Amino acid sequence: KHCHDTSKFLFSSIYLRHLCRPCHNREKARGLGKYICQKCHAIIEEQPLIFKNDPYHPDHFNCNNCGKELTADARELKGELFCLPCHDKMGVPICGACRRPIEGRVVNAMGKQWHVEHFVCAKCEKPFLGHRHYERKGLAYCETHYNQLFGDVCYHCNRVIEGDVVSALNKAWCVSCFSCSTCNTKLTLKNKFVEFDMKPVCKKCYEKFPLELKKRLKKLAESLGRK
Repeated sequence: KHCHDTSKFLFSSIYLRHLCRPCHNREKARGLGKYICQKCHAIIEEQPLIFKNDPYHPDHFNCNNCGKELTADARELKGELFCLPCHDKMGVPICGACRRPIEGRVVNAMGKQWHVEHFVCAKCEKPFLGHRHYERKGLAYCETHYNQLFGDVCYHCNRVIEGDVVSALNKAWCVSCFSCSTCNTKLTLKNKFVEFDMKPVCKKCYEKFPLELKKRLKKLAESLGRK
């Protein structure tokens, strides 16, 4: 009988564990795919409030401005928490991607404001970092992936070219948009023009350029194999 009791004890010691309440909650939360509040160590059943990268029950905090009990919509600004109405009154821009306040450089695009690193191509997810983007159905694309997915985009008006395409200077243009960048005279591929600042310049305007500039442009054109 004594040996039988010992084997029962050994069996139990292998498969049973005594856990404190916080550790039990952590294991339970992990199994449910939920967060553990970093203040009370209980499972957060609803949407958590993320503060300084840690999850909390929202009702543990109050707005730093009006004192109102916070919800998961609270905003963090310079280490303080604010309810959504108070935060909005401060005029701090909210990123259209992560919904967090933007304290540094702001990108204004597509009717929203973005962190520089969060305004990205919908296909390759690379930030535009000031480069041109192309919009379609509420999404932004880099030139490469926009062309791959939807066709040619006019370099001048930034819209999809629905009619004939003018291919010049390694770019695509609407027929109506292909014009001298200096005097706006309409051009065709039969007209003589010069590339300046990646845009076409008619012969008449080119002749008005300073002599030194024309020499540099001519030298550049020769180095590229143009006549």
